[in-house]
Amino acid sequence: MFDVVIIGGGTAGCSCAWNCAKAGLNTALIEKEAYLGGTMTGALVVPVMKSGNNQINTDFYSELIFKMKNSGNQITYQSNPGWFNPVTLKDTLKEMLVNNGVKLFLNSDIKNIKLSDHTVRGIEFSTDALSVYNYSIHADNIHLNYADNLSVYIETKYVVDSTGDLNFCEKINCNFLENNSEFPPMSLRFIMSGINLEAFSGQLLEIDTDRNVTTVEHINGSVHLSTAYTWDSNTKWALAPLFEDAVNKGILKDSDRNYFQVFTVAGMPDSLAFNCPRIIEKLNPLSSEDIEKAYNIGKSAINRIADFCKLYFKGFENSYISHIADKVGIRASRQIKGKYLYTIDDLRSGKKFTNPAVISNYPVDIHSRNKDASVLEKNNEYQLPVESLMSYDYHNLYVAGRGLSADKLSQGALRVQASCFSMGEAVAKDIYSKINSPVLF
Repeated sequence: MFDVVIIGGGTAGCSCAWNCAKAGLNTALIEKEAYLGGTMTGALVVPVMKSGNNQINTDFYSELIFKMKNSGNQITYQSNPGWFNPVTLKDTLKEMLVNNGVKLFLNSDIKNIKLSDHTVRGIEFSTDALSVYNYSIHADNIHLNYADNLSVYIETKYVVDSTGDLNFCEKINCNFLENNSEFPPMSLRFIMSGINLEAFSGQLLEIDTDRNVTTVEHINGSVHLSTAYTWDSNTKWALAPLFEDAVNKGILKDSDRNYFQVFTVAGMPDSLAFNCPRIIEKLNPLSSEDIEKAYNIGKSAINRIADFCKLYFKGFENSYISHIADKVGIRASRQIKGKYLYTIDDLRSGKKFTNPAVISNYPVDIHSRNKDASVLEKNNEYQLPVESLMSYDYHNLYVAGRGLSADKLSQGALRVQASCFSMGEAVAKDIYSKINSPVLF
């Protein structure tokens, strides 16, 4: 019997599990991959974007910054401490959770779920390892001499779906919000190494005087930079002539230039992380066939973008592709029907709530596959209520992460990592308060 079981060890799931265990709750985390971090690690999503100066529920994020800094894999750049090395982050996350007492089950898949009275009672899952770090389970259905994957049944008081796509909620037929529009495009990130960043930064500073798009700093003897370009015409992009020339010469496809963004990586002094290619084909992130298509389309685009960089940018003469993300980056898929539906009107008005889970000022950021159709809408500070993280259908089920109960536009602001950290922590605190002040179902 666990107090809480978290399904999915990504951004929100790690925060939720760490905070639950820190509060003394008997906590288990079930993850289908062999590693933690979700999009942060598997999709190479760096950095954690800054989301205001008044964020709440930041204990996990603060501890993560501390741990990564001590290992030399974090920097503070442009007043943002969320620049991490996504490769070493996997080990740091595992260490943080295990040292706090979280029972980890990696490489695990949910098989059956026990339900009664609108409550999740138990979960059966298969795992190819009985334990992580010598945590033992004693149950009638475990046979230590059985060679194949073992089936484990556990019971729980509370469940948190932090899978992103809400795969657990889908298994138990939760109600989801209707989505009558196309899903936003996916991305496949990658890293190039062997770059002379001094040479590249010098070229950028020469051709791009817009310091809102291109920034360069020297931190602890290393160059750190960021720059961007899109095919949208509402901004005058300094890099536009280079991309247009490459398309005319057949080095890039026209679609390759729909979105281009690069960042340096903490602890990797000769590398750049690419927030691209953005895959503009109409694909469904809930379809495994479409996910495979997106990955293959992305890999082909990555090779073209790498060739483009070598031809047009200084410092790339000896560069190479060092990492391609294990998974595509998904911005939105399913949204839970929660006890409160958060709307864009709530966000724009800065509506206050009794029990906020998130305080942020991150803009509404909706990516589009069409030219001049993406949205980047700045707003004042706003709050998200914890009720938007509670299932409408089940008494003891929460959702933490991008699958929250919110409409399309507000989800485009709340899906970022900083807010997901806060969601996970807010859910942990709410569960702790209910266990210590029991509510009868």
